[in-house]
Amino acid sequence: MKAVCWMGKSKIETLKVPDPVILNPHDAILRVTRTAICGSDLHLFDGFIPTMEQGDILGHEFMGIVEDVGRDVKNLKPGDRVVVPFTIACGQCEFCHKGLWSACDNTNPNAHLMETAYGYSGSGLFGYSHMMGGYAGGQAQYVRVPFANIGPLKIESYLPDEKVLFLTDIFPTGYMAAENAQIAEGDTVAVWGCGPVGQFAIASAFMLGAGRVIAVDRIPERLELARSLGAITVDYTEQDVSVLQAMRDLTGGMGPDSCIDAVGLEAHSNQLQGVYDKVKTMLMLETDRPIVLRQAIQAVRKGGTLSVPGVYGGLLDKVPFGAAFGKGITMKMGQTHMHKYMKPLLERIEKGQIDPSYIISHRITLEEAPHMYEVWRDKKEKVTKIVIDPWAEKAA
Repeated sequence: MKAVCWMGKSKIETLKVPDPVILNPHDAILRVTRTAICGSDLHLFDGFIPTMEQGDILGHEFMGIVEDVGRDVKNLKPGDRVVVPFTIACGQCEFCHKGLWSACDNTNPNAHLMETAYGYSGSGLFGYSHMMGGYAGGQAQYVRVPFANIGPLKIESYLPDEKVLFLTDIFPTGYMAAENAQIAEGDTVAVWGCGPVGQFAIASAFMLGAGRVIAVDRIPERLELARSLGAITVDYTEQDVSVLQAMRDLTGGMGPDSCIDAVGLEAHSNQLQGVYDKVKTMLMLETDRPIVLRQAIQAVRKGGTLSVPGVYGGLLDKVPFGAAFGKGITMKMGQTHMHKYMKPLLERIEKGQIDPSYIISHRITLEEAPHMYEVWRDKKEKVTKIVIDPWAEKAA
């Protein structure tokens, strides 16, 4: 089969690789019908996530048709159409029983690597390093889905793939980010980052009762999408005043009730802190660029909430934790508990409350993926979201 493979920092190739096979009785084999490049895949592309190995198959946003199932998979059969959560959960451990699906104790075979870095391991993830399980990803024509009796959600309506594909990650991630923001009716919510997760965080904040959403970014097409959802936008490269001052001006000096960092470890800034963080990461004196995290901590009102869906991987410098303590803010973060959100959000799509496909700007083949990783990273061609048809052929 064909698959998109990581071959080193900033090096992606589409290769012929062996087809996956059933290894355990709870496995399923999926014929992938749609997959996507996620913003967090760029952290792999840029070399920020350790324990990647040459030839690893990328991709954690995918859906398709069941081809085969192991003997212990009773809920699926060949021919079923499913979306697959990017987090892998066993359904039996204490954390799964508590609904903390992304903290599953049993699905990361390389838990010792995570424990070395983080103290404890979370669940395994598709296509996201050996530290997180070493599972092959879904930017491929076929994929093995472990614990298939727990994760995949059957799509039994006639909704097209593009309307349900983002149930695999970014729609639930944006929704959980808004839920973690503890939004009360009429609240003002600020969202840093208007990429796909930020877009769904904005939409979800309004669903959960926000009165106003302030969206911060620098990319015109992303800001336009945010405005189309009803957000007030702040272009941090064009402000005569700082983002923090803009937040005060827009909230009568109080600050937003909730702030959402939908950017994570590769944040940008046109101020001195941006240069500082780039130099520090190049010298390996810190691993992440926490520019947005700093701003959000300083911007949120006293007693407010900071929600962090943006991926962080390691060590941060100059984080104003004293401000977080002094203002008595609540911070909530982490990988999305996908299994909690997929079915309720599918119902919202089926009822016509949201059409997630509005963020798609590019539809490509597997052969085009290596180039499109660069386009996505460099924010070229007005890119907002890239979807791959694994069976399409590149135009001559």
